[in-house]
Amino acid sequence: MSPYLQGCEDGVVISIYVQPRASKNEVVGLLGEELKLRLTSPPVEGAANKLCREFLAKLLGVAKGQVSLVSGEKSRHKRLLVRGLTSDRARHILEG
Repeated sequence: MSPYLQGCEDGVVISIYVQPRASKNEVVGLLGEELKLRLTSPPVEGAANKLCREFLAKLLGVAKGQVSLVSGEKSRHKRLLVRGLTSDRARHILEG
């Protein structure tokens, strides 16, 4: 089981560490028990949170509305709920 994935009734909760102001949007890999993402947006006025949700939705093949921020609105450590996705499917996509 991947430490950054937690299955729940609605879908899967993904623990993420965000590095803002990167040169491109990408999944870096594991950082402790979190999945590290590099995102191009700056961490101001929710821009990084919005891009984080959109990037994950595209990566996982779900609608943007299915990804919501559970915690970490003003932190680099975030937890996002992806509705309608199993932890096995998320692991398969994120870990290749």
